[in-house]
Amino acid sequence: MAYHSGYGAHGSKHRARAAPDPPPLFDDTSGGYSSQPGGYPAPGADVAFNVNHLLGDPMANVAMAYGSSIASHGKDMVHKELHRFVSVNKLKYFFAVDTAYVAKKLGLLVFPYTHQNWEVQYSRDVPLPPRQDLNAPDLYIPTMAFITYVLLAGMALGIQKRFSPEVLGLCASTALVWVVMEVLALLLGLYLATVRSDLSTFHLLAYSGYKYVGMILSVLTGLLFGSNGYYVVLAWTSSALMYFIVRSLRTAALGSDSMGGSGPRQRLQLYLTLGAAAFQPLIIYWLTFHLVR
Repeated sequence: MAYHSGYGAHGSKHRARAAPDPPPLFDDTSGGYSSQPGGYPAPGADVAFNVNHLLGDPMANVAMAYGSSIASHGKDMVHKELHRFVSVNKLKYFFAVDTAYVAKKLGLLVFPYTHQNWEVQYSRDVPLPPRQDLNAPDLYIPTMAFITYVLLAGMALGIQKRFSPEVLGLCASTALVWVVMEVLALLLGLYLATVRSDLSTFHLLAYSGYKYVGMILSVLTGLLFGSNGYYVVLAWTSSALMYFIVRSLRTAALGSDSMGGSGPRQRLQLYLTLGAAAFQPLIIYWLTFHLVR
């Protein structure tokens, strides 16, 4: 009986000779320099060597320390100059509002004739925040009203088939420039009149920005009821804003008794207040009449 070539006489299987391992597809680079072809160092090794050499150089350490001190000093100077012109704490004061204050303030801007006490309240020689004092000026309402006015202007121009990004940008920039010019004129007037008060640029910016509320109401009424409704609301909001500005500046800038004075300084202060109030309807009309047709 013949046997298969892979088995012996007793039927046992012979062990096959092990085949040689196939050559590796990639060289082992875990050994560092020796595994690189040509004896070149591993990538990044020269960079690490240069960094270590730089850190170990005393002159480099001194230069880095000197550069860090200059950067820290420059940062402190920038923060100092920034706080000099824009105080973050003062800016937070003008945004310390709540829903109840915003609702009451909007009602006061639209109908201020029944309001009696216009003096800003103080606590330990510090003015109360707007959410605790209705007479305190704020920047929240002017900021939101400005944004609303820009959006409303875009909607009005779109209804009239006159919308374009250039025209909308022109409306926003014109409204902003008018407020800045008004604030600068008030600062110059207060300086020339030598008025001693606690009014800052933020106060004047808040009082000047309240006109956006009347502008929004005028444009909305014009879009709903035409030009006749626009002029009626324009007259009402303008007169209300004039009354609000006169009473607010009388107590905030001129004092409660200065309006009754007879000296030249008191008369100049009176003219300044009345001029600032009388200028409001002109700006409101100039910024809104082209939106209503």
